[in-house]
Amino acid sequence: MKAVVCTAYGPPEVVKVREVRKPSPGRKDVLIRVRAAALTTSDTRIRGLQYPPRLQLSLRVVVGLRAPRRVMGLVLSGEGESVGTDVTAFKPGDDVFGFDNRFKFGAQAEYACWPASDLLARKPAELSHEEAAAIPYGGLMAMFFLRRAGVRHGQRVAIFGASGANGTSMVQLATRAGAAVTAICSARNCELVHALGAAACVDYTTEDFTEANVAYDVVVDAVGGLKHPPSRARVAKVLAPGGVYVSVDEAMPRFTQADLEELARLGADGSLKPVIDRTYPLDQIAEAHAYVDQGHKRGNVILVV
Repeated sequence: MKAVVCTAYGPPEVVKVREVRKPSPGRKDVLIRVRAAALTTSDTRIRGLQYPPRLQLSLRVVVGLRAPRRVMGLVLSGEGESVGTDVTAFKPGDDVFGFDNRFKFGAQAEYACWPASDLLARKPAELSHEEAAAIPYGGLMAMFFLRRAGVRHGQRVAIFGASGANGTSMVQLATRAGAAVTAICSARNCELVHALGAAACVDYTTEDFTEANVAYDVVVDAVGGLKHPPSRARVAKVLAPGGVYVSVDEAMPRFTQADLEELARLGADGSLKPVIDRTYPLDQIAEAHAYVDQGHKRGNVILVV
């Protein structure tokens, strides 16, 4: 089968499509014919070893010393081809989507073999495979960090990096919770975030939101250190008394099956709209990595398998 592999840590050119052995399901596994996979910033950061020096050695030990050992990819949508003898939650023919919560990777291939107990759910019939693959990464991140921030009805919430995969989900889920959301992104994305529910949009390229005469109950950094978010000291100037600042860099998120099932329900009824910037065929994987590396994608980049 065709699969995405990294020949080394480095620029997009190290990512190749190779023929590898098709996986076989164990008794607790689901063999999935992948139809779409997300290319996330986590994928590109791992490929480029874009982590602080203190974390690079740990990453190499887990993922591979000279190059990632495994087929790449954390998020997929596809069709269950076969299931192990102990699997009762799924059957052959079920459309499924999910997130590799155990960081075993393998989503960016024609076939993937995942434990049925991993973050795997039935794909909403209302969504295409491409749309379904655009939900888990940003949606699960948004649920975890909005919950960590305690976002609730009536609050004023600012989201820095509101137009990315995490940010577009955060805008929608925070708005759905009853918060008044200010989206902080470039001007070209203001129309998008308003359509997703943001009450206001600040163009970070021309205006520093931390200098505004506004008091926010919650400020969420949805992008982390690679995008140079405002410092905690600067954000403190616009926090209301008792206000909270949360960054995606400050905690290892924990995702649950219940959250994925909730995202499936929200996607099915239209409460959470998948945002897809571009789609690429699998054999254009290097070009897709190069695009994500630019740091300006709107929502998600999806690989069509």
